[in-house]
Amino acid sequence: MQGVFITGTDTGVGKTQIGVLLAKALSRKNIKVIPRKPVESGCKIIGSTLIPADALALKQAAGYKGELREVCPYRFAPPVSPVRAAQMANKALTTEQLVKACQHEDGHGFTLVEGAGGLYSPMSEDGLNADLAMALKLPVLLVAEDKLGVLNQVLLNAEALDMCGLSLVGIVLNNPNNSRDRYMDNAADIKARLDCAVFKQNYCGNISDDLVSKVIAVQTSPVSELLVL
Repeated sequence: MQGVFITGTDTGVGKTQIGVLLAKALSRKNIKVIPRKPVESGCKIIGSTLIPADALALKQAAGYKGELREVCPYRFAPPVSPVRAAQMANKALTTEQLVKACQHEDGHGFTLVEGAGGLYSPMSEDGLNADLAMALKLPVLLVAEDKLGVLNQVLLNAEALDMCGLSLVGIVLNNPNNSRDRYMDNAADIKARLDCAVFKQNYCGNISDDLVSKVIAVQTSPVSELLVL
């Protein structure tokens, strides 16, 4: 499987925003994007249907012709963790189910998978976001909010990625609330401590061309050539 797994240092850091921008940028380069958000909680109920807003945004951004149920087969209304939401619905999610939900038969498609919550957030009864990324054998794009305290979050996630043996495409310092402190330079501070690509994402700004190029390189580079922390 060619593609990338998007995770975050926390919930609400803008994973979907980055996924949407990335899907649009890749599509403009005539790369077929296959979006997957295998499980989503906090879905709105319209009529009798649960609508996964994040998965729908990824589908539309990618111009994906498949059904929304292919993008996100497991949907829950309560705005809690997927595992908790599934338990409330008397259902049990497994990592194997989520892996199957991400798989497809298109050998030429770029699979863009968005997790739920942070890297170590539970996604199923038997696994975390990290376990799904490992099962899919996808490199990781880590999204973090560009704020005070993010250095601790990024360094902890970097250590976790290292322990899991996951490759890192890069770190996106997202600014979802347009509130970046002019005294901080988290990108420079992270680069001083980690040998990896770091990208700043401005509020409502275009995604970095360098980030898009880095992600595209995932399609042609063996995993061994990507950064392993």
